[in-house]
Amino acid sequence: MTTIGIICEYNPFHLGHKYQIEEIRKKYKDSLIICLCSSTFTQRGDVSIINKWYKAQIALENNIDLFIELPFVYATQSADVFAMGAVEILNKMNIDILFFGTETMDNDILINLANIQLNDKRYNKKVLEYLDTGLNYPTCLAKALKDISKIEIEKPNDILGLSYTKEIIKNNYNIKIETIKRIDNYNNNLVVNNIASATHIRNLLNDNKDISNYIVDNELKYINKYKIDDFFPYLKYKIISEQNKIDKYVEVDESLKNRIIKNINNTNNWQELIMKIKTKRYTYTKINRALVHILTSFTKEEAKNITTDYIRVLGFNKKGQNYLKKIKHNNILTHYKSNISLALDIEYRITSIYSLILNNNLDKEEITHNPIILD
Repeated sequence: MTTIGIICEYNPFHLGHKYQIEEIRKKYKDSLIICLCSSTFTQRGDVSIINKWYKAQIALENNIDLFIELPFVYATQSADVFAMGAVEILNKMNIDILFFGTETMDNDILINLANIQLNDKRYNKKVLEYLDTGLNYPTCLAKALKDISKIEIEKPNDILGLSYTKEIIKNNYNIKIETIKRIDNYNNNLVVNNIASATHIRNLLNDNKDISNYIVDNELKYINKYKIDDFFPYLKYKIISEQNKIDKYVEVDESLKNRIIKNINNTNNWQELIMKIKTKRYTYTKINRALVHILTSFTKEEAKNITTDYIRVLGFNKKGQNYLKKIKHNNILTHYKSNISLALDIEYRITSIYSLILNNNLDKEEITHNPIILD
C-alpha cells in the first residue's frame, strides 16, 4: 500500500481539492492518504473560515483516510519554516509520496532548483546581493534562482513546492514528490469547471455572493463569514499596550515595529494598517503573518524552542485507524494534553484567541473533542 501525504489549509475545501484527491485515487488505487492541515490561521496570515473539526469531517467525507493537524507554530510561518515542520511530521508518518499542486513546476525542475539552493555557492551570494537592494526575501530568492537556472519561480504554490522538495533532499527523507498542475490560480478570479481558488471563494463570501457551486455538498453549513479584520480591535489594543515590545514577536523586526507603531493610532482596520506599512521590503503576506503573531503572542523565544514533538490526529476512517495501529509512534495524540509540548500548549492558546470572534466553545472542545471517526 502506498502512503501519500497532502499538506493543505482547506480554507475552504473546494472542488480543486476534491479533484486532487480523485486524481490520486485514480493513479494509486490501493493507497492511504494522510492530510496534514492547518487549523485556525493560515500561511498567508489569514483566519480560517472553517474550524479544525469541520475540516476533518469534510476531508474524511471526501476520501481522506487520516487527518492530522499542522501546528500553528509552523502553519503561519514563511514557506521554508512551514515546509520544514510539515515535511518532518509527514516523514514521521512514514509517507511514500508527497503530493502537491503547483502553478507551473514539475518534479524535475523542482529537484534541480532545490539542489541549486542547497549546493550552488552562487545562490546565497546572489540572494544577499539582492537583499542589499531592499527587496523582500521571496523576490530575492526568485531573482537568484533565475540568474543561475534561467527559470522563474514566483507563484506561491511553486515556492511552497520548492521548499518541500528542498526539505526532503536536505534531510535525505525517503519521500518522493509528485506534482499536479493547479487548474486555478490562488490570487485571481479564474473559474474552470466550477473550480475556483480559495481566495476567490472567500472574496465571494465577503461580498455575500453564492459560493455553493465551488464547494462540496453540505460544506456551506460549516463555513462562517468572519474575517481577519474582525480581530483588529484585539490587535490594536495589543500593539498600543505593548508598543516597543512588539518586536519580540515572530517576523517583527525593528523597522517593521516602528512602522506599525507609527500607524496604529490612525488606522481603523487590519487591511488599512497593512497598506500603510507595506513597502517593497515587506510583502503583504509577511506583514499579515507578523500581525497574526502579535495578536496571538507568538514570540521569537517560543519559536526557537519549538520541535515536532507530537502529532495530533483529528480524524480517521477505518483504513486510517488501522494505519495508526501499525506505525505506533509514542508522540501521536488523539486528545489535547497540557504541559507535554510547548507547541501544543501554544495551539490551545491560539484556539482560545480564535474563539474570541467565533463566540463558540471551540476553546473547550480543544480539550474535550474526540477525533472524528468515519465508518
